[in-house]
Amino acid sequence: MQESNRKRAKATSREEEFFNKWRGCFQFIITHIFYMIRLKLVYRLEVQGKENIPAENNYIIAPNHLSTLDPPLISAVFPRPVAFMAKKELFENPFMRWWLNWLGAFAVDRENLSVSTIRTVLTIRKTDWVFGIFPQGRREVPGTISGITKGFASLAKTTKCGILPVGIVGTEVARRIPFSGKIIVKIGELIPYSDNVEEMLQSWTKAIQELTGFKYEVPAV
Repeated sequence: MQESNRKRAKATSREEEFFNKWRGCFQFIITHIFYMIRLKLVYRLEVQGKENIPAENNYIIAPNHLSTLDPPLISAVFPRPVAFMAKKELFENPFMRWWLNWLGAFAVDRENLSVSTIRTVLTIRKTDWVFGIFPQGRREVPGTISGITKGFASLAKTTKCGILPVGIVGTEVARRIPFSGKIIVKIGELIPYSDNVEEMLQSWTKAIQELTGFKYEVPAV
């Protein structure tokens, strides 16, 4: 059985029909209702910069990453349903695969940016959904910005999407200790699409530093 699950845990390509109104409704109920009640009452959620959210969906939501609470948090904050890419290993568990599928997530190989991933992001633009990705790839130490990969900027270049930086503060504490601290989400100004991947990468890093107050850690050579 485990071997069977592993075989299914591959980067997947999603068709337009996958991002339908039923999954959108499911995500809305889970995040905008159940999670939002918890976020507001237990974690005192504060959202800033909603006026920076574009009306169209030709942009990529790119938050920093502190906790497993971050994906539903972002989905709860944004008006459109958000399709996050998730590491393929998460889809090895049958329940998690069902849960993530219904929330609109799709499996990716974090080591390689596949054609199926690019195709799915382009497909999302044809729907009412918006694509979300954590440029850091994994949860990082609070107060620092590190582990950034270029994949999100490469996707922005390939799909001709702008990048919307979103700063998250406080989810690492809130997840462990309810009623302690405060979650703050700051939505920055859209970083326009560019053919220069490095430029978009640097713009995102600078924006997240300003939004969170975290310090960028230069990778060790």
